[in-house]
Amino acid sequence: MKGMWQRLQNGVLGVAWATGVSVQASPIPQQQPIGKLEPVAEIRGAMPTGVAVSASGRVFINYPRWGDAVEFTVAEIVNGTPVAFPSVALNRQGAVSTQQSRIVSAQSVVIDPTGMNLWIVDTGSLRPQPISYGGPKLIKVDLRTNQVVRTILIDREALEPETYLNDVRFVLPPESPGYAFISDSSAKGGIIVVDLGNGESWRRLSNTPFTRSDPGFVPIVEAQVLMLREHGKPPKRFEVGSDGIAVSADGKKLYFRSLTSRHLYSVPTNVLIDRNMGERDIQNLVVDHGQVSGASDGLEADASGGIYLTDYEHNAIHRFTGSAATMETIMYKAEAVWPDSLSLADDGYLYFTANQLNRQAQFHQGIDKRIQPYMVFRIKTNQKPIRQADHRNSTRGIQP
Repeated sequence: MKGMWQRLQNGVLGVAWATGVSVQASPIPQQQPIGKLEPVAEIRGAMPTGVAVSASGRVFINYPRWGDAVEFTVAEIVNGTPVAFPSVALNRQGAVSTQQSRIVSAQSVVIDPTGMNLWIVDTGSLRPQPISYGGPKLIKVDLRTNQVVRTILIDREALEPETYLNDVRFVLPPESPGYAFISDSSAKGGIIVVDLGNGESWRRLSNTPFTRSDPGFVPIVEAQVLMLREHGKPPKRFEVGSDGIAVSADGKKLYFRSLTSRHLYSVPTNVLIDRNMGERDIQNLVVDHGQVSGASDGLEADASGGIYLTDYEHNAIHRFTGSAATMETIMYKAEAVWPDSLSLADDGYLYFTANQLNRQAQFHQGIDKRIQPYMVFRIKTNQKPIRQADHRNSTRGIQP
């Protein structure tokens, strides 16, 4: 038998030699990347979450105080290097008695529709310590002067004991100073609405199926079930409430979803703003767009009506235009491990952080599997960000 096999091999090689055709192994099929990913900055040290790009192209990031050694919680990327912003002093840690006048722990940074103001979402939270009034707030920085021009403390009535401010988006209609919408990622979830005229804030959709974690959801990240796996403890479900949000180009809809859910929801912004509207009536107006893509951390919108969704289960970013059937995947890359926040710049580049959140020690029996550097990437689109005029009437709140 061995001699027969040898003769067959020799015969094949003889035919190949005679015909001048070489015998080679076929290439192994593999999933192809989508989109041209461009590195913007390599981040070492603490893990970043948010990114924001101004109308003039300035890039900002933030680092929540989650356990990493955080020198400053908000930074501007200058020549590839993070620099404390708006100042070192505002980023210093301190006592609870001073929390109203400094940044406790920034969860996100966002450029408002004017393109000229950076808003810092301060959680006021150093977990597991409880929050207190004066910690959770919005901080507005005028990028023409790099000065804090307004601080809005979230009202006591809008806060729950476990409130964790996550992301913010804005509507600036010409007839009013406008409104901000902040996602609360606590177990109950919810949307906090802020009147930018008088600084008052209130809760909407709190503790509803739309803003809580989906009880049937099991995230699969890097081909593994993602659960809280703390050393010496049994595995526990990973559950986080409302997280990514985006306002439609016409300002009429707020899109949102929980971090641990694949469902995308929207609700009219005017009913969130109307303080006379009952909660039950608001819930009846929420639209469930179904299980759209994998689960998302960050959302963003463009001026043409598209909604961008990160997909941390598949290292991807999608553009949603009304249904899953018309959704376009604009980025898939293996190195985009846990795409977090998004920011669409005026030149059409979509910026995002890739921070390997799923590799944190809390998911791996106390072993930190993150590999530095963390990345800020961008990908070119043919879209523009939403831009609106700045309406400056205002203002209750703490003034610098």
